[in-house]
Amino acid sequence: MSNIKTERISDALIEQISYIIATEVKNKDINFVTITDVKVSSDLSYAKVYFTVLDESKIDVTSKALKEASGFIRHELRDRVEIRQIPELEFVYDESIKNAQKIEDIIDKLHEEEKSN
Repeated sequence: MSNIKTERISDALIEQISYIIATEVKNKDINFVTITDVKVSSDLSYAKVYFTVLDESKIDVTSKALKEASGFIRHELRDRVEIRQIPELEFVYDESIKNAQKIEDIIDKLHEEEKSN
C-alpha cells in the first residue's frame, strides 16, 4: 500500500478518534486526551495511536481507560472511516513532547551559561 494512502488513513483516524473521545466516550479518565499521531501498518490491520494527557500523573489510568474503550472506538470508526477493516488499536503514551521539552531545557541552560561567561 502506498505511503500516501496510509498517511491519509492515519490522518482520518487521528481526526475521528479525537472526535469520538471528545464527544462519545463517557469515561472521565479519558478527559483531556490529545491524539498526537497514528501509525498504521502497511496491511491496515494494526494501528498505534499516540496520545498525551495534561496531567502526567494520570498516564497509567488514562492508558488503561483507552484500552478498555478501544472496542467502542473501533465500532464507532466503522461508520466514519471508509476502509474495509478497521485496524486493531493500541494506545501508546507519546513521550516525544516530554523529550522535546527536555532538549529545549538543555539548550536554554546552555544559552544561559554562554551569557554568564
